[in-house]
Amino acid sequence: MTRFALTVVRHGETRLNKEKIIQGQGIDEPLSETGFKQAAAAGIFLKDVKFTHVFSSDLKRTKQTVHGILEKNKFCKDVTVKYDSRLRERLKMRGKDFFEFLCQLILKEASQNEQFSQDSPSSCLESSLAEIFPLGKNCASTFNSDSGAPGLAASVLVVSHGAYMRSLLDYFLTDLKCSFPATLSRSELTSVSPNTGMTVFILNFEKGGKGKPTAQCVCVNLQGHLAGVSKTP
Repeated sequence: MTRFALTVVRHGETRLNKEKIIQGQGIDEPLSETGFKQAAAAGIFLKDVKFTHVFSSDLKRTKQTVHGILEKNKFCKDVTVKYDSRLRERLKMRGKDFFEFLCQLILKEASQNEQFSQDSPSSCLESSLAEIFPLGKNCASTFNSDSGAPGLAASVLVVSHGAYMRSLLDYFLTDLKCSFPATLSRSELTSVSPNTGMTVFILNFEKGGKGKPTAQCVCVNLQGHLAGVSKTP
């Protein structure tokens, strides 16, 4: 089995977000003052999480957000951010396209490193996530010896847009039959993420990596890190 974590974060606030104007793909609006504060708050929240891969949309607001996050992170100074236009597309198939590319990348890398020993960096990935996200015993392996599951092969950070996140959630819900926390309502699953809201999944591929993964959602649109962020006047 190959397992990896996927943390998806929406970009910080822009002036047009505040004015309730849809930006779309053609408007490369930078972050507002509040947006930079949100990105910094997200970075502080995620500072102890070990990410192995970082992807961002190629628009300015997401680039600025990912830089704000990584600036605070203790463990990702040497991680290269990969910018991908698929992370700003609104269509469901484009969201699925990037996700499938990501799965193939992780599976290929995992096959090149057939076993992840308890002494390898990968053994720390899940425990670093569990420090701040409610993974629960069904997700845990490193700190739950009875689970029988291998450690995470990768922990991926994706910084994107609200439309992409809704598209991805819909794909996970309808196509992958993802397991979601029982406390989440249907409206929460279909609502637009707040700026720098965080959604976390654990993906599981059976040996050989063939077929669709099983997916478990840890949280949707988490925003507790924004409690102390003041709004732009």
